[in-house]
Amino acid sequence: MSHTLGVRQAQKQKTRQALLDAALELLQEQSLSSLGLREVTRAVGVAPTAFYRHFRSTADLGVALVEEALGSLHPMIGATVSPGGDSAERIARAVELIEGHVSRYPAHVRFIARERHGGVQPVREAIRRQLARFAEEVRAELAKDPEAAGWSEADLLMLAGLYVDQMLSTADLFLEAYEAAPEAREEGMRRAGETARRRMRLISAGRRHWLDPDPGPRGEDR
Repeated sequence: MSHTLGVRQAQKQKTRQALLDAALELLQEQSLSSLGLREVTRAVGVAPTAFYRHFRSTADLGVALVEEALGSLHPMIGATVSPGGDSAERIARAVELIEGHVSRYPAHVRFIARERHGGVQPVREAIRRQLARFAEEVRAELAKDPEAAGWSEADLLMLAGLYVDQMLSTADLFLEAYEAAPEAREEGMRRAGETARRRMRLISAGRRHWLDPDPGPRGEDR
């Protein structure tokens, strides 16, 4: 009996993953709000009623795609902002990791970029929750850095949010370059990397001077 249950559970999980994969493929050319469940089930080769054994709606499927697309990024967070090395090394490491992720999972990056401000509210909220979790994880990593001495929790979280936003922006830059014509891809990826590094250097420069005395309107300390 247990063997039979195990086989059924494995088949159920296989079908669920097939639905997710098919939806992600279809979403390369459209938004989630325009995706029909019959399109997804037809691509997998199952009856429309089978969809409801796995998801309550296409919005529910979209939330599962958010968890799949962003959930696997959490282990990368520590590596992108860990205090090891100087600022230039940390920035280079972060940009390299993001570039590699985009190259491996372009469909996931495209889905998040499109649906972050898309028309399906549960999916927008799921993305927002994941990004808030990222910001908390980044804040915890930043707090380990000696440069964080004297920073308030609120300011560290604000800085973490800037890094998370920049990580998303960097992923979008690399995705645009990745999807360019083959003859333009290499140059596009190089430019995307340089732009990302410059932006992150700007954030780092501001970070170093955040605790400096706040100048008054005429350059005098308040």
